[in-house]
Amino acid sequence: MSKLDEKIEHYVAVSKELGLGLSDDLIGRVTEGLGPSIYKQDAETVSCTDQSELDTVKKNFLQNKLGVEAEDAALDAAIKKVCELMGTSNRNKYRALFYALLTKEFGKESLYA
Repeated sequence: MSKLDEKIEHYVAVSKELGLGLSDDLIGRVTEGLGPSIYKQDAETVSCTDQSELDTVKKNFLQNKLGVEAEDAALDAAIKKVCELMGTSNRNKYRALFYALLTKEFGKESLYA
């Protein structure tokens, strides 16, 4: 099994454990899209307490990658919702799952088809 397959398997297991309701296929495709960042401990997770990181998620992922055109308040609300869905006390908010939830939230799954 490749390292990528191991990561995807781990993220699928965590998704099921947290009851996130994400498809295995979406998790796999989002994980592949993240490239080598999933192998770096700091880049693999999202910190919901770091505003500059959340701004980067909003700008680079939601606006640039997904092409979401919405007010900043709506984007911030979606990010906050995902932070809460993944658990405020959960220190391992994996970027692949975080991005998959945002993709689902904005109905952009077709970008990963």
